[in-house]
Amino acid sequence: MVEELDAYLVPLYPAESNHLLDIETLRQPEMRFFAARRGEEVLAIGGCWLHGDYAEVKRIYVTPAARGLGLAKRIMQRIEDEARGCGRMIARLETGIHQPESLGLYRRLGYVDRGAFGDYPADDPNSVFMEKVLSA
Repeated sequence: MVEELDAYLVPLYPAESNHLLDIETLRQPEMRFFAARRGEEVLAIGGCWLHGDYAEVKRIYVTPAARGLGLAKRIMQRIEDEARGCGRMIARLETGIHQPESLGLYRRLGYVDRGAFGDYPADDPNSVFMEKVLSA
């Protein structure tokens, strides 16, 4: 599914605006990764990268056939639960300007726009940076 997500994102943005993590990075101990399944079929994925004082939402994707079932929201809730459980009370993310469904979801879940963070370039016109303070 990560390859499916990459195939979706690569044509939307120039290479310098695609901040894709490879499988090996996703396997690091500071990463948490989740999947929504129907039987053996994976319908949605997403994870978070635990940084020192925040969790970064990464790689949210729902297969086309499973869109509209609320799975992205459930994955996001699981990520937020994990972040809180690991002592991170702030969740941050970077997404792209050409993903209105993602932007809408994040805003409905309480994420607000903010400036660039981490190693992201502050001047990328294709990026939207957001964060949410997680309640206890």
